[in-house]
Amino acid sequence: MSEPREPAGAVAGTGMGGAMDLATSEARTLERAPDGPDGPGRFAKPRSLWSDAWHDLRRNPVFVVSALVILFLFVISLWPSLIASGNPLECDLAKAQEGSQPGHPFGFDGQGCDVYTRTVYGARTSVTVGVCATLGVTLLGSVLGGLAGFFGGAGDSILSRLTDIFFAIPVVLGGLVLLSVVTSNSVWPVIGFMVLLGWPQISRIARGSVITVQHNDYVQAARALGASDSRLLLRHIAPNAVAPVIVVATIALGTYIALEATLSYLGVGLKPPSVSWGIDISAASPFVRNAPHALLWPSGALAITVLAFIMLGDAVRDALDPKLR
Repeated sequence: MSEPREPAGAVAGTGMGGAMDLATSEARTLERAPDGPDGPGRFAKPRSLWSDAWHDLRRNPVFVVSALVILFLFVISLWPSLIASGNPLECDLAKAQEGSQPGHPFGFDGQGCDVYTRTVYGARTSVTVGVCATLGVTLLGSVLGGLAGFFGGAGDSILSRLTDIFFAIPVVLGGLVLLSVVTSNSVWPVIGFMVLLGWPQISRIARGSVITVQHNDYVQAARALGASDSRLLLRHIAPNAVAPVIVVATIALGTYIALEATLSYLGVGLKPPSVSWGIDISAASPFVRNAPHALLWPSGALAITVLAFIMLGDAVRDALDPKLR
């Protein structure tokens, strides 16, 4: 008996023509994806690092809560009269250390000032110092560290030794020494001091990030194609090296707010009649037994503010670091 013959189509399927048909079928399958949000039969556009990070941040409850708290702080810093109609410098000694009353929910401090109004207006000083100091530190440290890491050589060595010297200076002790000779009762000497002692940290982070990024293949390819140093820095290195700097700067913002309060508490930062949480905490400390509310509210506002920025920095770090995903 003769064996049954296979159909011609089956024979062709095992030959070169069948392989071509199979490859064509797979290619069509890859070319046409199921219908989705980007349209019928189209692939979704791949997300970049920043869009992917934003996609994760929007679904992170830690980021949402901290961002809402920070947004509220910025709003009351710009327009404190929205929620506080009183004058933070208006005090009545007859009401000194009194508790909560109608229209004065936080009570009065040792000088008879409304604690609620001073707490609201104190956010302006803290947010101003924190934001300005962070911008100055980030700009100066990123430029110096990025250039040193990119060009290397003697400039990199000098900057490294200089940062080591600044790291050896205790921040609070340096503030006591430097700000004790300043007579101006303004936020700018405090901001200048923070920038002076804060840039080495950002500089070291930026330097290490630039050194890591500039050895990537796409940077070497751009260099081989004749891209200038400025183009390499601005178009290829900086956008991919800035993520660690943003994370550190976000966390440092809360640290600078706490540092301003500490220096004002010690009497070398802002001084009365300026309105600051550190000043109010210092003034309420002697009356903590008789009027604990005068210490509780500015301390609580300071703690919540610092915690919000630290939580925001942690959420941003988790979103920008691919290793943590």
